[in-house]
Amino acid sequence: MKSAIAAHTSYFHYRLLRTRLISLSNLINGRGTWVFHNKGEAMRISIQEVHVQRVNIFTTEPFDTVVARIDAQIGHPDMAAFRKSLSAAQNEAEMEKVVNPVTQPNGLMEFTRFDHGEVLQKENGTVKPRILRIVAGNPLIMKEMVKHVVDAGSYAPVTILIEERPDSVRISYDRMASYLAPYGNSDALKVARELDAKVERILTANHFTFHKLEAGGVERYAPTHST
Repeated sequence: MKSAIAAHTSYFHYRLLRTRLISLSNLINGRGTWVFHNKGEAMRISIQEVHVQRVNIFTTEPFDTVVARIDAQIGHPDMAAFRKSLSAAQNEAEMEKVVNPVTQPNGLMEFTRFDHGEVLQKENGTVKPRILRIVAGNPLIMKEMVKHVVDAGSYAPVTILIEERPDSVRISYDRMASYLAPYGNSDALKVARELDAKVERILTANHFTFHKLEAGGVERYAPTHST
């Protein structure tokens, strides 16, 4: 009797392990979901492909000039004071009174920045490369997207990446509308497209006009001197 129970238990464990391995294989290869049960709990993992549109802008402006130009287009609040004031807001009207003044002049503010170049310079012992990531956004804009598509919270605030190259500076931005397109929510997409337009205006706001180059499905903008 004991041997029969042991055999049954072993077979059950074998089937459970086989099911988990097959499910994990499907997950890794993007073919399905994996449901894992453990002591009455369940975990469901799924994979969704998101095709992103990256806007690349190339300019012959110096790196520091590009950074200063973008900095002038967005707000830079004291984040400790901002978080405290936002937390104290009791309703949407009070929240707007906190957010609107610090997102001038274009409705966006800097949340943080990461000097990736500085980290790489520690390794190579030089002053190159220069790469800066600025994380910018607006809590009110984020709210309008997330209430329709929760996953928008994974992408907002947005990233502006500035990279110095030997012959130019590249500014990159991934369009929010492309992140949200798979969800098919028109309300969220409307807000996302407006955000994209706002960001791209900021990135190209200087004494240059830009003409669009299309290659490999990626939009690239090259500067042409205004007359």
